[in-house]
This record gives sequence, structure tokens and C-alpha cells, in this order.
Amino acid sequence: ASGVNAGQIGAAGWGDVPDLEAYLTMGSLQLFMRMQLDLGFDIEFRQSGALTAVHDAAQYDCMSGRVREMRERGLSAELISARQARAIEPEIAPDMPAYMYAPLRGQADPAKATRAFAAAARREGARIFTGRAVVSASQTSDGGWRVSTSDGGETRCRTLIIAAGAWSAKIGEMVGLNIPVRPVLGQMWATDPIAPAVFQTISSAESAYAWSLDDGRGEDAPPNLTHRDGERRTRHLYGRQRRNGEMIFGGDRRAAGFDKTVDSTGVEVNRAHAAEALPFLSGVPAARTWSGLMPFSLDGDPLIGEIPLRDNLYIVGGLSGSGFGRGPMAADLLAELIHSGNRHPVLAQADPSGRVTEAG
Repeated sequence: ASGVNAGQIGAAGWGDVPDLEAYLTMGSLQLFMRMQLDLGFDIEFRQSGALTAVHDAAQYDCMSGRVREMRERGLSAELISARQARAIEPEIAPDMPAYMYAPLRGQADPAKATRAFAAAARREGARIFTGRAVVSASQTSDGGWRVSTSDGGETRCRTLIIAAGAWSAKIGEMVGLNIPVRPVLGQMWATDPIAPAVFQTISSAESAYAWSLDDGRGEDAPPNLTHRDGERRTRHLYGRQRRNGEMIFGGDRRAAGFDKTVDSTGVEVNRAHAAEALPFLSGVPAARTWSGLMPFSLDGDPLIGEIPLRDNLYIVGGLSGSGFGRGPMAADLLAELIHSGNRHPVLAQADPSGRVTEAG
């Protein structure tokens, strides 16, 4: 999903007592800034801010409580009127009860950012192989690892990191482990390029309110999906305008295995949702659609750290629908653990111990 997502970077500040979410979001924001401002990669990064549309009184109460809790923790967010929102974003709908404004959030082009991180890694000596599916992984007698790929190649290493996104559980099966990550289908649509009209990232409070009542998690179902048992339970919305003028939006989250077929009905639902927040979009057709698979953990928390059931095996994954905006710092925290042996205290919430289990 790294190169095909919406390109949104969530951040609300470090807060008075930075927790895992603060590290993942603010740390990643700083890494995106570094890529653009210090290392010279044009990833179309900008710290644009974000507006979340609040559609009714129930959502207002939900978001009001959420903003109050965030501000008590020293985080940056506020609930503003539609008039105030239109002063920031003139095309936003004027008839909403309120908007949540998050000024620290950012955006970047996902394809350019993915390639830039790869190029930066190569500068530091990394070797990157593409188009090679992993077909087996096994531990060697000295505690290292042997990984075989579909082209007949083999790589040996001391330390193995499972960073396979939605396919993490597939890799886990190869080494006899149950990794509680499931593929979730996300799909998006884009208009043809239009004149600059939207400068923030845009979302809706509808799903946040629905999930606050029932997040839908089950024995083998991750939380915070738009569909359950094949039926829609809520709508979810996020999007922005790209530098090239395209308006891009997405939102549906369906447990569809590894089937990436785009559901046109879901696209139309999402288009209508986007037009509620940005009315001018009702007259702008979708020019293209696409999809990707997101790695949702069954308990909603990321998995970042050592898997103690196997020697020299680590994982970074389960970042759900916000891997683009949280992934860079997740990797940074894991690298620190591997190289120094010291686990940052915030990683306790992401500890794989007890969550990754023996298969069978």
C-alpha cells in the first residue's frame, strides 16, 4: 500500500507525555520533512493541516469530547465553526455544525515518497531487490536466516525483519508462526486535474463516531472497518488535492482477503460522501480508480519489536490504515532496538510478545 494510498500524514503534536502514537506520527512527520527539506527529495511534502467534517449533533458530541481529551494531553486540535473553516478552506461545505481542525497534519506524494526512501537507503548501502516474491524462510544452524525467492535466489542474513504489510501473516506461516495481521482492501478514486481548490487534507467524523460505539472487532476480524459480514456499517472518508490538480479520495475498508477488485458501488458512496464535505465535487466525475491492501492487526495496535519465539526475528507492521504516515518512525524505532539492544519505552504498546504465537 506504500505507493498507492492517499498520502496523508496524521500528527497532533508530542503532547505532555508522548505515547506511541505521538512518536509514530510526529517522528514520521519529522522524517518526511527531512526527506524534503534536508536530503533534497521532492516528495511533494507540505504541512498543510487538516479539516474533519462533523455532520450532525451526535458526531459533534463525539468529536468535542475527543478534542477536549487531546487538548488536556497537550495535543493540537480544535473544533471550529463552518465559517472559521471556510476562512481556511473556502470550498468546504458551509452547512456543517463544525469541523475539527488539526494544523500539524501534512501530506506527501506516496509514490514519490516510497521511491525517495528507497533511494536514501541505497545511499547508505542498502541493496533493494524488486519483483522477487519470498517463497520460503528458514532458520540456519547458527541462528541466522535463509530466505529464498521466486527467481531461485537465496539471501542469508543474521537478522530477519518481517515488514511485509498485508502479507506479514503469509511470511509468518513460512516460519511456523501466527501473526495477527489481516489484509484489508482500501480503494480510491481520482478526478482529472483541476485548478487549485483544496489545500488541507479532508476527512469526515462519521466513521470515528460509528467506531466509538462499536469498532466491529471479532475473533478473526480487525477493528475499524466500514463493512462487517459483507454489509456496510459506516462510511469513511479521507482525501486531498495533489500538486498536479487531481482530487483523490478513499475510505472503504473491507476484509476481502487478497482480492483487490475495485467495488464501483463503494466508489460512488465515497464520492457522495466527499461531495458533502466539498460540494463542488458533485459535478466532478471520477477519472480513475485503484486499490491496495492494508495491514490491520486484530487488536488495533501495531506490532513493532522482537518476536521471542525465534532467534533474531523482528517485525514492524500492523499499522492499519495509516502506515504511510506512521511507518517511517516505526522503522526508526525498530532500527534503534536492533542496533542498540535498547527498546524505547513506548514500544511496550507494540510488543509482539504474546500476540505472535506458534502456528498449529
